[in-house]
Amino acid sequence: MSHEIDAKGLRCPRPIIELAKAKRTLPKGEEIHIIADDPAFDSDVRAWCDTTGCTIVSLEKEGDVVTAVITLK
Repeated sequence: MSHEIDAKGLRCPRPIIELAKAKRTLPKGEEIHIIADDPAFDSDVRAWCDTTGCTIVSLEKEGDVVTAVITLK
């Protein structure tokens, strides 16, 4: 099962706040696809995963848009 978050247009720290909200409501092992265009999102999502123990499955950048796929722990 996967959950999608469209965080385009949200600025730091909002994309990570949306990710944290989803983590609180979804079960462990759930996969989250999050799309953001905030310049800090790439480094923020890496730091958030390091802090929470979640796993980055993929992290792709196309222009200003970063798409991350994360498995919750």
